[in-house]
Amino acid sequence: MGQNKNAVVPYFHKRILFSDEAHFWLNGYVNKQNCRIWSEANPQVYVETPLHPEKLTVWCALWAGGIIGPYFFKNDEGHNVPVNGDRYRALITNFFIPELNNHDVQELWFQQDGATCHTARATIDLLKDTFGDRLISRFGPVNWPPRSCDLTPLYYFLWGYVKSLVYADKPQTLDPLEDNIRRVIVDIRPQMLEKVIENCTTSEPAVAVLCQKSYLKCNTTRLSFEKKIHVNRIIHRCFIAI
Repeated sequence: MGQNKNAVVPYFHKRILFSDEAHFWLNGYVNKQNCRIWSEANPQVYVETPLHPEKLTVWCALWAGGIIGPYFFKNDEGHNVPVNGDRYRALITNFFIPELNNHDVQELWFQQDGATCHTARATIDLLKDTFGDRLISRFGPVNWPPRSCDLTPLYYFLWGYVKSLVYADKPQTLDPLEDNIRRVIVDIRPQMLEKVIENCTTSEPAVAVLCQKSYLKCNTTRLSFEKKIHVNRIIHRCFIAI
């Protein structure tokens, strides 16, 4: 590394805007591709899924100070649509940046995963116009480790927490489901977010910045399976107890 030295930014984990999308299926379907059934014999289990289920695609950005979103991907006619590069850049330009201006976000870093719609050159350039070198992304100034979505509080907290509540009244159409998502996210208190972010770094720092090299070091990727379970249990207790 030559003359470069490690410089850990104090409370860096509280300065990251973690972001991503999630699908909310009208029938409450949960993607079970990572579920496993243990049995001495073939359990002969079949998982039925509808051919063309209705769903909402929702984006949020979360940090210790609050949540920006939800944002629902829709076309000009108001119909729900999947994410692509143009729609993601429209989100950044028409929603995210204006919302960002309503928050005290000086020195915040922005994180996104390596989805293709996130990492197109036009998208990276657009984000760098706002965040400069404080962009954590594939093809960005600071690389985000591939296949590391479980490191973000959206996946180990937000999406699961919201989905545990929005189907309680069994919405029959997408409009009341969207209303439920907005209501649940608005009701999340800052104290809850503060504890979620803090608890993920209690036993071992999750992130540290190598400022001279603009490099993100994610210590959590080296956590053992048992430690990951321990961290998730801490976080679960955190928002249940509030």
